[in-house]
Amino acid sequence: MRNELKRKVDFAIKIIQAAAKAAERHKQPLEICYSGGKDSEIILELAKMSGVNYRAIYKNTTIDPAGTIKHAIEKGVEVVRPKESFFQLIRRKGLPSRTVRFCCQELKEYKILDYAVIGVRREESKKREELYKEPEQCRVYANKDECRQYVPILEWTNEDVEEFIKERNLKCHPLYYDENGNFDVTRRLGCMCCPLASKRKRIIEFRKHPLMVRQYVRNASFYFDNHYKNKNRKGQKLFDDVFQWFTMTVFTESMEEFRERFGRNLFDDGIDCKKFLESYFNINLDFKSH
Repeated sequence: MRNELKRKVDFAIKIIQAAAKAAERHKQPLEICYSGGKDSEIILELAKMSGVNYRAIYKNTTIDPAGTIKHAIEKGVEVVRPKESFFQLIRRKGLPSRTVRFCCQELKEYKILDYAVIGVRREESKKREELYKEPEQCRVYANKDECRQYVPILEWTNEDVEEFIKERNLKCHPLYYDENGNFDVTRRLGCMCCPLASKRKRIIEFRKHPLMVRQYVRNASFYFDNHYKNKNRKGQKLFDDVFQWFTMTVFTESMEEFRERFGRNLFDDGIDCKKFLESYFNINLDFKSH
């Protein structure tokens, strides 16, 4: 192990031990937030190395990649199931998007214990670099619950991650390995067809998993028929059906772009979004009932 990585490991262990002492003073174990991803794999191993009292918890989003629950159980991680599944939430709240991200709030962003360790690294994204300035912070959730969060691998690089995983001989989620069984540190694990992903990446995911399209549309149709306010502020109708609504959220960035690409033309001949989706994803979107 490089000296630089050893220094980071020692620092991370000290943070975890300090966090565990704070949790112990409140008569609680330390929560290790486990997602099945490579970074959560590392904080779980660091917690074991720290010798502290902890609960490793995986919050099941119900749309994580196949094999995630099995992998978490194999690691001895406690699986917490949500009150409602992702698709039950769609039936109640409609289609999620980058601006309407209720799925994260309901399925991932809630408190279990007062003191938690999370596997966040600045190198992953500019947003994380902006949000996480120190290895300790107070997190306030939407329901006003507060949690003290510790970020022991904040400064770790991909090189550090790869070296630590090889050094400790950690078995990561199967999706981190290529067809030859080689570990790929650049791969990321997240919700299938995540609304927060880029349009391009999300469409690729839907093409890989076309049954997700069917589930999205089927459950969104229940919301559309029973709850959706299908008018803008001027009282104008937004969509003719749920297929147009889904097409807009997946393939375009705005209503203006949707109308330009899929709306009516000079010959008053708009694109049939149901047929478009069925052809593009090679699926059948006929539903007998909700």
